[in-house]
Amino acid sequence: MTHSATTESRRGHRAAPSPGQPQRGRRRRSERRGKRRKGRIILLTLLVLALAAGGTGYWLYSDLNGNIDGVDLDKALGDDRPEKLPTSGQNILVLGSDSRSGANASLGTGKASGARSDTALVMHIPEGRTQATAISIPRDTLVTRPKCTKSDGSTLPSAKRVMFNSVYSLAGPACVVKTVEQMSGVRLDHFVEIDFAGFKGLVDAIGGVTVTVDKAIKDESSGLDLSAGTHKLNGTESLAFVRTRHGVGDGSDLGRIGLQQQFMIALLSEIKKQDLLGSPTKAFKIADKLTESLTTDAELASLTKLAEFARSMNGVDPSTMETIMLPVKYDTADPNRVVAAEPQATQLWKAIRSDEEIPESAKKSPATGG
Repeated sequence: MTHSATTESRRGHRAAPSPGQPQRGRRRRSERRGKRRKGRIILLTLLVLALAAGGTGYWLYSDLNGNIDGVDLDKALGDDRPEKLPTSGQNILVLGSDSRSGANASLGTGKASGARSDTALVMHIPEGRTQATAISIPRDTLVTRPKCTKSDGSTLPSAKRVMFNSVYSLAGPACVVKTVEQMSGVRLDHFVEIDFAGFKGLVDAIGGVTVTVDKAIKDESSGLDLSAGTHKLNGTESLAFVRTRHGVGDGSDLGRIGLQQQFMIALLSEIKKQDLLGSPTKAFKIADKLTESLTTDAELASLTKLAEFARSMNGVDPSTMETIMLPVKYDTADPNRVVAAEPQATQLWKAIRSDEEIPESAKKSPATGG
């Protein structure tokens, strides 16, 4: 090879192929151009898919986000609230509402009109600990209702000796929060409410909840018919389980509180053990069923805030949760109603406010002989 030929080759030029020599250079250049075109097509396709997925994700997020109703507690309650103590941990009021309207109308929830807080409990989660306490408030408890602002802006005056579950129907969840805060002296950080339809849908979405009963339960009113032993309940059966009262205890509201607490722990345990992130479709289905029947305080009224709150509570183990019923005794003037038993109730709420261990005496309820 001559010096000029070598120089030309180094400059990137190639000598003309001799007759009969394969044109490898042209094929390589053509292959490189083809690969670049394919690479651009793949990148463009991925970009389109990413944008489409992002758009779909945003649409799904917006759809679910729009399902959640939020109540501004600070605006509704003002400054007339218990002080938030630095050692008080997190206190959440959980309500199960028994609305007979909309999707709830077909669930066999009774003939009464309007809605009431059929289930109410205060969840106390101490700072930096894994054990939570759930305190159920019997719906038939006679309480002093504070003055509240109704949803239409009118004022509901204070009243004594009203049934606890009537507060919700008269003035909504903010007034229930105010009532609980007044009777307990505990500052509630959040509240979460789910209605019957959402409860049923959530249980069905996770594939059912397993419970064990020591004795057979047959309640024609709720439709529950269980033999003694272990059962996996679907949404309809679960709703009957937490609402049954005639098949357990003395047939009063107090008897079914034990079943409600048992089911709550079983439900939370089932949710915790399921790998929702491993199944986006299932996660969306659960979120869709839950959020469409969910009302929270304004600070939790978005998927992002709910997810952040759930992550912060991830260390809580449902199997170690302590369940307590507010100590009550039967009212002397009306044996169909109960009132807070003293000094047990005062001891219980003081322990929650101070984030101290609840004394055994505060867990005993004269109405149940406990």
